[in-house]
Amino acid sequence: MHFTSEKWLDGGVLEREFLLGEIPGILWTPDSASASAPASPILLSPPPVGLRRAYPRLVGRALHAASDGFATAAIELPGNGERPRLPGADQAVADLRRALAAGEPVSDEVVDALILPLVDRAVPEWQATLDALLALPEIAGPVGYSGGVISIGTRLAAVDPRISAAVLFAGSYIPRVMYEEARKVTIPLHVLLQWDDEGNDRQASLALFDAFASAEKTLNANMGGHTGVPQFAGDAAAHFFTRHLH
Repeated sequence: MHFTSEKWLDGGVLEREFLLGEIPGILWTPDSASASAPASPILLSPPPVGLRRAYPRLVGRALHAASDGFATAAIELPGNGERPRLPGADQAVADLRRALAAGEPVSDEVVDALILPLVDRAVPEWQATLDALLALPEIAGPVGYSGGVISIGTRLAAVDPRISAAVLFAGSYIPRVMYEEARKVTIPLHVLLQWDDEGNDRQASLALFDAFASAEKTLNANMGGHTGVPQFAGDAAAHFFTRHLH
């Protein structure tokens, strides 16, 4: 992990941009974090719109988390920002738009082509990022995960035992294989679902929630579209991490 810049934000939060190989990212740490009092990290997975475009939302979540004593980190997802496009991604997006424009159901094949290559690349990259974060003296587990694409969080929670709790954002298409992977997830979960999300298959999200094997799992469903998550829902997600990571 090579830090390329740093600046102090309001509330005594240190923001550092970094490169992990070819992967750009941002790390936020509260000024209370030190080798003698390390902060637990929360992985903030951005939406697939590019890290710069998602920055205003991410930094807001990071500052909130820092006020609770947590460090947070976000990385540029594969195929996003200035990173090379994933093979087949443009065709998958074109097929998706064609189906939506025609008012047709989005086929499983299109969903698989759109989501699975992203998950296959993103999960190992998140694990490598977590390796680098936990090597820093001011950061130590337990580890949380927060964000979408929900399939990324599902697989990461299923395969990496370092993830202790996760807030998952419903609102993206879900490949069929994810329902089987969800049955391997046993950590505490807090799932946010916007009931009127125009780009989300509500029934698919509910089926995925049902498939999770976690003894503690909460579904926080609110009226409104994709970007209309109410503040109190975000506060509830923050309280969830305070319960499980402190």
